[in-house]
Amino acid sequence: MSPLAHPAEDPSTTGSPGATHRVTPTVHAPGGQPGDSATTEPADSRSYLLNNGTAGRYRSTVTESVERVSATIAATERPFTGISVDELTPTVADIDLEAPLHDPAAALDELEEVYLRDAVYFHHPRYLAHLNCPVVIPALVGEAVLSAVNSSLDTWDQSAGGTLIERRLIDWTARRIGLGEQADGIFTSGGTQSNLQAMLLARDEACRRELARADAPADARRSDVLPRLRILTSECSHFSIQKAATLLGMGAESVISVPCDENRRMRTTDLAAALERCRRDDLLPIAVVATAGTTDFGSIDPLGEIADLCDRYGTWMHVDAAYGCGLLVSRRRDLLAGIERADSVTVDYHKSFFQPVSSSAVLVRDHTTLRHVTYHADYLNPRRMAERRIPNQVDKSIQTTRRFDALKLWLTLRTMGASGIGELFDEVIDRAADAWKILHDDPRFDVVVEPQLSTLVFRYVPSADHDPHLSDLVNLHAREALFASGDAIVAGTVVDGRHHLKFTLLNPETTLEDIATVLDLIAEHAGSYLAEQPEPALSAR
Repeated sequence: MSPLAHPAEDPSTTGSPGATHRVTPTVHAPGGQPGDSATTEPADSRSYLLNNGTAGRYRSTVTESVERVSATIAATERPFTGISVDELTPTVADIDLEAPLHDPAAALDELEEVYLRDAVYFHHPRYLAHLNCPVVIPALVGEAVLSAVNSSLDTWDQSAGGTLIERRLIDWTARRIGLGEQADGIFTSGGTQSNLQAMLLARDEACRRELARADAPADARRSDVLPRLRILTSECSHFSIQKAATLLGMGAESVISVPCDENRRMRTTDLAAALERCRRDDLLPIAVVATAGTTDFGSIDPLGEIADLCDRYGTWMHVDAAYGCGLLVSRRRDLLAGIERADSVTVDYHKSFFQPVSSSAVLVRDHTTLRHVTYHADYLNPRRMAERRIPNQVDKSIQTTRRFDALKLWLTLRTMGASGIGELFDEVIDRAADAWKILHDDPRFDVVVEPQLSTLVFRYVPSADHDPHLSDLVNLHAREALFASGDAIVAGTVVDGRHHLKFTLLNPETTLEDIATVLDLIAEHAGSYLAEQPEPALSAR
């Protein structure tokens, strides 16, 4: 029986867990039981507003939804049902959004059909794909609270205590990083936004300094400087750096890609050469972006050496620690040595702090650099508020309306403590280290690098003298077939022009047995594909 099926439903029409058979939602009569009526009368629209008169309705409605989701999670046997786009699209398209159901329970029944039953569940131990973590319960409590109260964190008069909680968490994170007493920052929607804001600040600081030079032409303008601006980052860094350069009017071509070593860490000799070329060619490096946890490999760039070069060339240092920020509360904190010298840092709590999406922040060493995103509006944050030291967070953000996402981390820290989060992150790193040994010793696979964090990039190898193109096809098929089965989910990437598979381990509940089982499933799908190939394809070299 489907975990979301109502008790009145016939199990024979619902199917086993993971089945894609569809059930017609039951329409509930107001205050009645399922099946009491085929139609319902619309309620007064104002009765849906949350206020002191509807608090009871809110409690019962949310309680029912939580019970349904809880039942789903408790009964989940696979991370995915394997449903295809073509199968699910008509179900969603057939819903008439102009014909409301007028009943929350009926809407939840329908939601089961279009989302809950076929959702990808990150909490399952065989979800091994992207940087999606299972979430801790205190953060879910925070999510419920912040959604109901619905504070907007742009101004003090919309959030009050929420403003102070967010500022305390920024200060706490800055201290963990070691940025100093003048540090500040702001919560964002994710690492892409955090990186964008960091590059904006770096760009405007570089322009300000360049135009303020004693030998700068008296009529020099910002537009004269922009074509000379460059960002240096490793070839393994996140794509959001190129996107940020484009959004900031610099163009993706302004990003200089620095080669990595065999461990996929930025090669500082090449960085030094690139910085020197910029100086020789009268180009202006606005920032060097170091990555503390690359998306594919979990590699951590040599932060101390990069900081030395940034000091030598007078360049802003940004550390993208969206993935590796969990090390701030880990027994492996020394892997981030040098991050305290950064001018700005990106952290994603919704990756390695086990927080629900979204929960991220950008932090800066010098709080005054945030002035580059400060604009005053008489209707929102007039300048007199700053003069009166009224803390309006919109003064630091590229967003205006902003959720109180900080509350999730606050309740997590107040319930579990930082060490509790760190223990979970250390556990997945330990698991990745053990999984690397399994892959390294398994002749069916080639593994690229030994991980620093919790990602493993590897490739199924058909034979010792395999055709690389055939191996590409085999790995692509194995990943797609595994996803379609719903038994497990792994990611894919391209390394040195060849298709590889990737495990991203962020679930402490994932065991070595789970990993070994998934490897066997990959090999099974790969073998089935090879068995279907004609002999010339197998023997081609």
